Amino acid sequence: MPSSKKIIIGSRGSDLALWQANHVKAQLEKAGLEAEICIIKTKGDKIQDLPLDKLEGKGFFTKELEDALLNKEIDLAVHSHKDLPTESPKGLVIAAVSEREDPSELLLIHKKAVDEKQRFSLKQNAIVGTSSARRKSQLIAWRNDLQLNDLRGNVPTRIQKLRDGKYDAILIAYAGASRLELPLEEFHIQKLDPREFIPAPAQGVLALQVREDDKALREKLQKLNNAEVQESCGVERKILNLFDGGCQLPLGAYCEKEESEEGEIVYKVRVAKAEKWDALPKYFYFESKKTEGFAEKVVSKINGVTPGKVFISRDPRKNDQFRNCLEAAGYEVEAVSLIEIKQVIMRKFVKTDWVFFSSKHAVKHFFDQKPDVEGVKYGTVGKATAEELRKFGKRADFIGSEGDTRLTGKKFASLLGSKTVLFPQAKGSMKTIQLQLSKKENVKDVVVYETIKKTVDGKWKMDDVNVFVFTSPSNVDTYFETGKVSENQKVVAMGDATAAALKKYGVRANKQPVSFDDIGLLQAVFSL
Repeated sequence: MPSSKKIIIGSRGSDLALWQANHVKAQLEKAGLEAEICIIKTKGDKIQDLPLDKLEGKGFFTKELEDALLNKEIDLAVHSHKDLPTESPKGLVIAAVSEREDPSELLLIHKKAVDEKQRFSLKQNAIVGTSSARRKSQLIAWRNDLQLNDLRGNVPTRIQKLRDGKYDAILIAYAGASRLELPLEEFHIQKLDPREFIPAPAQGVLALQVREDDKALREKLQKLNNAEVQESCGVERKILNLFDGGCQLPLGAYCEKEESEEGEIVYKVRVAKAEKWDALPKYFYFESKKTEGFAEKVVSKINGVTPGKVFISRDPRKNDQFRNCLEAAGYEVEAVSLIEIKQVIMRKFVKTDWVFFSSKHAVKHFFDQKPDVEGVKYGTVGKATAEELRKFGKRADFIGSEGDTRLTGKKFASLLGSKTVLFPQAKGSMKTIQLQLSKKENVKDVVVYETIKKTVDGKWKMDDVNVFVFTSPSNVDTYFETGKVSENQKVVAMGDATAAALKKYGVRANKQPVSFDDIGLLQAVFSL
């Protein structure tokens, strides 16, 4: 039987806020508690002509709800957890948090603005709508050609503005679109990986706020609390709290709890932090076996970043995200490949079901030879290689997201089944992915390029370098023919093969990126 006391739920009046309130109401009723919803308008709802970073104070979407709680006009406030200031007003507490919806961002692109060869499939110089300082800073790190225009309103209103052609694309949270089950078929949709495009702390989570002295309701709400989500988003929000941040702070923080094959629990935190919306962010990655004190260690490490000189063993690139973000943070970057790449003509091309690429060079030198590959599927070792594939008008059907190529190989093997696969590769390749495939008869290798060491007069002089970033075993071998690394110089190795090459010269890598792309490299350097 329902309780005789009806619980009054406070909510904003937008479609998404009401979905959230009704979701909680249904859960309460399932637990035998009667509830009704009271709509309250907030400052953020009333002021629609200013971007969030121009509004003063904090709690633009929560303060009026909190005031209603304190005045006992409502019993329970349902918030998007990411909208809440990290410290509750005196007398209020977060009694429970919900399950977590996918925290990814959605980039909705008007069909006329699609360009499959560009990152995110978005045309050059496109107009993108968002009022989030966090989203703006990360967007310009990926695509500095984009024009960012402010976008306010509830989710359906923002989508209608895209439909009306006021923007080429807009950024919204996946959670909102998913919960409202909005029809989006008319747009090209890019779902952005939260490990790359870092979400707001606690994005996708609902927070249930009550009066501290309402012990009876607090106890009842424990039935709705998701302890695992509370633990992870607690780390994210503590990071935000220690930076004294709110909606105006360009800060993304994402914590995942993972269990290793040995049954060991590891918490993995990714952070993207900029000083202001139009500044490039710094990227960080940290691991811990416990949450206690984790956020404090993360913030201490971020605050302790000291810019220096970074050497990376690759040539400068156009719109180089790695270089741009480091230089914006005060680093000096020297980018020089220590090897030259020479194309090798394919003697025989065997058509297979799949083609798998382990490097950007393999993609380029394979397609430059114009092979007949119609109808095949493509796999890549990482997203940087997948982006190179995009330049040739192809899309990867499998992308390895791990820094461990052996794990990528195992995942690809489980997908491959009895299908055949071609590996365009370098001469002398270590074939790490191929070794993980059980049906060797289905594996075809073809050499499409070779690496040649660059010659240098005298020695590589790198005494002023603080951090070395080696991108391949060949670059390691070339450097150590005449160069050295001192004890006070840090080393980043891209992948196990590069780390193994360093060991041959008595050098242990201080960091290995968790992903084979610029974000992984930036995380490794900033987190040293």
